[in-house]
Amino acid sequence: MASSLHTGLSPEMIEKPLDKDFSCVIIKTVWNSHITNALCDGALDCFAKAGLSAGQVKVLDVPGAVELVYGAKRVIDVMHPSAVIVLGCVIRGDTPHFDYVCDSVTQGTVMINARGDVPVIFGLLTVENEQQALDRAGGCVGNKGFEAAQTAIAMANFACRCRRKE
Repeated sequence: MASSLHTGLSPEMIEKPLDKDFSCVIIKTVWNSHITNALCDGALDCFAKAGLSAGQVKVLDVPGAVELVYGAKRVIDVMHPSAVIVLGCVIRGDTPHFDYVCDSVTQGTVMINARGDVPVIFGLLTVENEQQALDRAGGCVGNKGFEAAQTAIAMANFACRCRRKE
């Protein structure tokens, strides 16, 4: 039943980067690292299947989800990658902290993307419980990190196509 709910990209749908100089930076949180490491492994698996070398993908850690926004902005300004993926996991608790964190990361990512410099792929799991996170980090719902890498390549290719039409 869970597989029928899965609406993400198929693992077979792996584009190759159009730009031979494609690079991606994955920024992942240390908080909930057992989840974010699994998401990162999924992304790295996708990039390997797309034929990318280890030198084309860099992984950086930040403490928590809110820091993903600063990390993405800084990486874009300093490293100029083709795409950035932010990976994190926020599990709902008993306080409104969940809502504040999720809203700030979502809005921050939207603001960076609106600049249009580099696509920032939103890989923040916002879940009710740890099992939902595990299901999305390689469990019965797939690996959202893998899907984020597919999206990073697709959006970098989109940007490449747009540049060619300028």
